[in-house]
Amino acid sequence: MACSLGLPMSMMWVLLAFSFAIVMVGSVSPSRFDELFQPSWALDHFAYEGELLKMKLDNYSGAGFQSKSKYMFGKVNIQIKLVEGDSAGTVTAFYMSSDGSNHNEFDFEFLGNTTGEPYLVQTNVYVNGVGNREQRLNLWFDPTKDFHTYSILWNQRQVVFLVDETPIRVHSNMENKGIPFPRDQPMGVYSSIWNADDWATQGGRVKTDWSHAPFIASYRGFHIDACECPATVAATDNARRCSSSSEKRYWWDEPTMSELSLHQSHQLLWVRANHMIYDYCTDATRFPSTPVECLHHHH
Repeated sequence: MACSLGLPMSMMWVLLAFSFAIVMVGSVSPSRFDELFQPSWALDHFAYEGELLKMKLDNYSGAGFQSKSKYMFGKVNIQIKLVEGDSAGTVTAFYMSSDGSNHNEFDFEFLGNTTGEPYLVQTNVYVNGVGNREQRLNLWFDPTKDFHTYSILWNQRQVVFLVDETPIRVHSNMENKGIPFPRDQPMGVYSSIWNADDWATQGGRVKTDWSHAPFIASYRGFHIDACECPATVAATDNARRCSSSSEKRYWWDEPTMSELSLHQSHQLLWVRANHMIYDYCTDATRFPSTPVECLHHHH
């Protein structure tokens, strides 16, 4: 066969190897999802297009994925393009959570809306199984038109929620005030899309319009830079292993990461002033006496 092409055999092998190398390189990017994550339910509601992952919600089912490992401290980024058009009643979530009833959890929940209304982002923090720390804001862009990066930074001093590297929420460690802080349980990374029309849009007044299904959330840019916790290691050992010591330094333990920079503090103030529409700290109906951590948060 090689002779009929007028090419020496060695040259043919080079060409074959080269074309194979191109195929290999092309298949590396989507494996980022496969390396870090796996579908957790409704596998038939996943579609892979190159390095894109699409998860769909229809009137049969939503879908979800989870990280293969658990982590203690670090940063997780995912780029998401949210459901376009009429997404009322739908929720797309990106969150970190540990296991069990006393779990810790850091949530991004994107609450769909009727066409033309802004998407809302709800964040929440659970510590030792207790949540009820919701904040809601609208974004300074349309999250359905393009991919944006949503990140969670977690270290022993603070949990920071970021959108395109702009901090939108900080939960600081105030253990010195007797307030528990999540730093002893490894956490998995999760995302899901589901129907929550009993509460998601205008308090549940606007229901999901299934004639617009399937509702599709698109993902790419999966990145976890964190301390991986093997399932076989006890939590106390993980806490020690994932903390900086004289032998090893983790970037998230550097002093500069213990609080927001001045620039980030200004960004957070801007977000709160211009985009926050609900803060549990100021909800006197739900909390007649202000939650303790709200009294100490200087943001």
